[in-house]
Amino acid sequence: CLQLLSYGLLFGWQDGWSDETAIAYVTVAQMFGGIAKDLTKLGGKTVTKLVTPEGKDTRLFRLVSLLTGWKNSLKGVGYFLGSALLEVSYELALGFMMGLIVLALPFAIWGLDAELGTAKKKNSSFKEIFVWDNFNLNVLSLARLFLFASRDFWFEVPLPFFLRSPNCDVLGPDFPCTPDQDPTACDDGSTCDPSLSFCANINTGGGCGGPGVGRTVVGAFLGGYIILYGQIQSWTPQLVTGPLGQTPPNKMTEVFWGMINCLPTMIAAIAVYVSPAFTEHRLGGMTAWLIVIIVTFAVIFAINSSIHSYLVVKYAAADKVAVSVGLYYMSNALGRLMGTLGSGFLYTYAGGEVNAIGGYDPGHDATLGLAACFVAGTVSSLLAAVITIWIRDEESGLKCGPCLTLVAPKEVVEVEEGKEEMEEEDIRKRDLAERTVENIEVGEAKRLE
Repeated sequence: CLQLLSYGLLFGWQDGWSDETAIAYVTVAQMFGGIAKDLTKLGGKTVTKLVTPEGKDTRLFRLVSLLTGWKNSLKGVGYFLGSALLEVSYELALGFMMGLIVLALPFAIWGLDAELGTAKKKNSSFKEIFVWDNFNLNVLSLARLFLFASRDFWFEVPLPFFLRSPNCDVLGPDFPCTPDQDPTACDDGSTCDPSLSFCANINTGGGCGGPGVGRTVVGAFLGGYIILYGQIQSWTPQLVTGPLGQTPPNKMTEVFWGMINCLPTMIAAIAVYVSPAFTEHRLGGMTAWLIVIIVTFAVIFAINSSIHSYLVVKYAAADKVAVSVGLYYMSNALGRLMGTLGSGFLYTYAGGEVNAIGGYDPGHDATLGLAACFVAGTVSSLLAAVITIWIRDEESGLKCGPCLTLVAPKEVVEVEEGKEEMEEEDIRKRDLAERTVENIEVGEAKRLE
């Protein structure tokens, strides 16, 4: 119902509003949508803990991964549908999304047990909600903040704006046009401004330097990423951690994959800064780089997210699952807020202004802005991995396949240490026995003399 309220508020949008009014109104509408989404995620994660028997960690990992992964894949479908429907009508896009929610409501109302997840004794008080006495969960929540900031520093805001931004070199008075001529007179991402009579940036706030693709293509790009991310997340236990001997995962598993998560954005930052595909605006090379980077990041980030989603349920206290998972998602939201706000600042100001072309200002350098966002994402990934090291959960060690053990399980280490102590004790006893025999022999020799 909160999601329906959110969409309903968006029907009240007015094109004549000032920027301040528009931002405030959309923020309030999005607030209700965000609350609805996180309550749904909270319920889903809580149920997986409640319906899984104690000690069945592998089963819990698979169930959490499957649920979370398919949720994200459906979100990716929503990205694509929303962008495609917007090309037809803003109202149609909102109405279609509301229709999907109405179709899902009967399954939620009559398909779930009304007693599932209800408090057995009493509801938690507001004071109890903020009692942070679960060390592992607190550390994981802090790591989650930086993990999701590592994605949102470049994905949610900078990437769509960069994809939509036009080539800086085809804007300005050197490219005259008239509004009634062939629409292809101006390159993608630019338009023939009737007040200027030359090709201008559609959105100067988004900068210039990108491929200038259309809204539907951008939606398909982002939607494809999220669908791939969701599917990898769903099958992480079977395709990744299982064959590597990392199921069920522990904190060492997340540290391992968290470090790997730094690589795609680090390589992306270097490529955007120095590759001729970006510095010389070679559309084919730029597209290839972006596809490789985004697909690679989607796969690695999905594995990290799947492990995180399992660990939060594992560390949650059995009698406080909803409170524990809610705290975790609060950190998730803070990370996304930090990444989104930080990315807007970096994308806009890190690249600097492009030199005015014949007196026309096309906006900031979107290429350098995107590179700065990739750097911020890399730093966030590294912080998330380092913070995870503090978690007290290394008993099962870390494997990387059937033949390679990176960190021995704690039980094995203790056994090996015990063996070493026993061997040292045996050596001491042997030495003592040998010295005793020597002393006896010396004493006997002296007696005979």
